[in-house]
Amino acid sequence: MQGIAWLISSTLKDMHISSIVDILVVAYIFYKGYSLIEKTRTEQLLKGIFLVLILIPISAVLHLEMLYFILTKTLTIGLLSIVIIFQPEIRKALEHIGSSSFNDFHRQADDIALENLVSEIVEAVGNMAKTKTGALIAIEQKVGLGDIIKTGTKIDAVVSDSLVENIFVKNTPLHDGAMIIRNDRISSAGCVLPLTAEQNINKLLGTRHRAALGLSEVSDALVIVVSEETGAISLAVKGRLTRNYDKEKLKNILLRILRNRRDKSEISLKGKVKSWLSKIRKEKS
Repeated sequence: MQGIAWLISSTLKDMHISSIVDILVVAYIFYKGYSLIEKTRTEQLLKGIFLVLILIPISAVLHLEMLYFILTKTLTIGLLSIVIIFQPEIRKALEHIGSSSFNDFHRQADDIALENLVSEIVEAVGNMAKTKTGALIAIEQKVGLGDIIKTGTKIDAVVSDSLVENIFVKNTPLHDGAMIIRNDRISSAGCVLPLTAEQNINKLLGTRHRAALGLSEVSDALVIVVSEETGAISLAVKGRLTRNYDKEKLKNILLRILRNRRDKSEISLKGKVKSWLSKIRKEKS
């Protein structure tokens, strides 16, 4: 234990501000990379690769020559295949990290931008509730909805109440699916959501409500539903559906949830940085 403590102490003494920055940048890149593939098929693929990487040295140590041969060949061919098959996803991920990651962070930290975003959504939802226009809107949070977004039609437009209302006009191509909002933009519309497996659900609730619950069960998205039959506004969060919102109540709860999650994220990041800096100062003194 003393040897480990000495190693940690000597390592911290040798660290400089540039080392901390280096670690934080690498950690941020890995975090953004994982957030892009989380809850997608790519995540499962990477888990399989990780398992192969663990089994290779184990098979070598245990002299399992045939298994070692198969795993090494599989890894070599597999990595090449992954680069070819997932070339579009890799390119998009690099573009996302290089061009929008830091901008997204600052946009989410901007209270004015957040309130404007929520106001546009709530205004559209309120208008659709009055006309009993069915709607299903999911606001992406930490868990990426990449697989869901791919099932719809790409929009990539700034959120505005008029655009949201137009997309859900009855008998238009996209009105039956879900709209996905990523950061402050409408990412896609006409998306297919997973239905809840919950059996004890109100029989009067339709497919939109079941889809909203289903997505909220497998992600941390905020899912808003407007009933086509009654015009009632509902919100699904963490597998729980609450109903009968008015515009003011919906706006307040959305702002509270989004601000709370953003603040927790910022506090966590600042706390980690302060902790690192404090430890280094103590070691140097």
